[in-house]
Amino acid sequence: MSPLAGGGQDLLAHGIGGSTDLPIPFLYAMVGASWALTISFGVLALAWKEPRFADPGPTSDRPPGRPWLAVPGAVLACWVLLALYGGPASADNGAMGAFYVLMWVGLVPLALLFGHVWRDLSPWRTIQSAAGKVLGRPDGLVAYPSRLGYWPAAIGLFAFVWLELASPDPGSVHAVRIWIAVYALLMIAGGIAFGPRWFDRADPFDVYSAIVAKLSPFVQDGRRHLHNPLRTLPSIPVDRGIIAVLAVLLGSTAYDSFSASSYWQSRSVSVPGHSLALLAFVAVVAALFWLAARATGGLSSVGKRALPGRVAHSLVPIVVGYVFAHYLTFLVEKGQRSVIALGDPLGLGWQPFGGATPSLWLSEHTSVLAALKVGFVVAGHVMAVIAAHDRALLALPKAHRLSGQLAMLLLMVAYTFTGLSLLFSV
Repeated sequence: MSPLAGGGQDLLAHGIGGSTDLPIPFLYAMVGASWALTISFGVLALAWKEPRFADPGPTSDRPPGRPWLAVPGAVLACWVLLALYGGPASADNGAMGAFYVLMWVGLVPLALLFGHVWRDLSPWRTIQSAAGKVLGRPDGLVAYPSRLGYWPAAIGLFAFVWLELASPDPGSVHAVRIWIAVYALLMIAGGIAFGPRWFDRADPFDVYSAIVAKLSPFVQDGRRHLHNPLRTLPSIPVDRGIIAVLAVLLGSTAYDSFSASSYWQSRSVSVPGHSLALLAFVAVVAALFWLAARATGGLSSVGKRALPGRVAHSLVPIVVGYVFAHYLTFLVEKGQRSVIALGDPLGLGWQPFGGATPSLWLSEHTSVLAALKVGFVVAGHVMAVIAAHDRALLALPKAHRLSGQLAMLLLMVAYTFTGLSLLFSV
């Protein structure tokens, strides 16, 4: 990421932690992670011979919600928009941190802790609901075209990561103002036209939240209770574009690490070069997953075409693991700064937090930070192997249940190797 100018010049410097501040030897981390995946697969192959997380069948995108959150959601949105459009046009604008840190990175722990809470906080859903009641069309004016699937959300997510990682100046308040304005208009217009289904498939942040929420161990179908998240993970609705959504999330995080490496930083790369590299990371992640999922025998052509979608949910733990490994210090430390900055939305010198300064405890304890980052990557991949293995037992013929998973196991090892390499490459 490019640093912001002015007082918040390091807001976009993630603190991902390179080899200089990760005291775990790279070779040990790599070998340990590879063995963890291989041993996990071996144990699963010997002891896990029948599917335990049955195919959930048709699921609803909209479980019982928490409508009382619409009011605080609207207040928060108005506060951030006030800061964005009424505050200073510099990096000191608190809305920049809300956009890049709290809304983007903070969405993941929020969904893990409280489920698909974005749906309840979304001001766009609130506006759509009110407009639907006035027009007498709560489900929209027309049906959402099923052929679009998740593709609008995938495009929206790519537009966000392009702004963040490949645009000429991601720290430009003017650019963020334009992005948010276009996003808001599209969400409101699409919501009125297509109803709540529009947000389930087209709102990039809504879709991201819904997918991560399926991995929450605390919330299931809108109810809080402890449960095994691997049982709810397969209930992610499969639709056109779901692999593209996950590939954007995973590929962009990998590219973010790569673009911060000394190798990439030492080269003078144009905006088109950054854009093509970002697109290439996303495309490679999607293509490798699609090929690995289809690399099995004993299935008809129809079964093979459906298989990538049926195992797509196994990518979610990897996405979440990478987000925490890559953005942990960014979220914790820059997140504090963002909250403090939002206390003065108009740049008038308000100090509601009494001159508080962010705690840098994580950055100061490199051993803890290193263990957490490597642990998040490994844990995400192990969960992915379990999820993929269980679905393979359900989807593949008995004669191909193990051999059909070898390509996916190799892909998981490759993802792990690449992720840790990038983590240590800065």
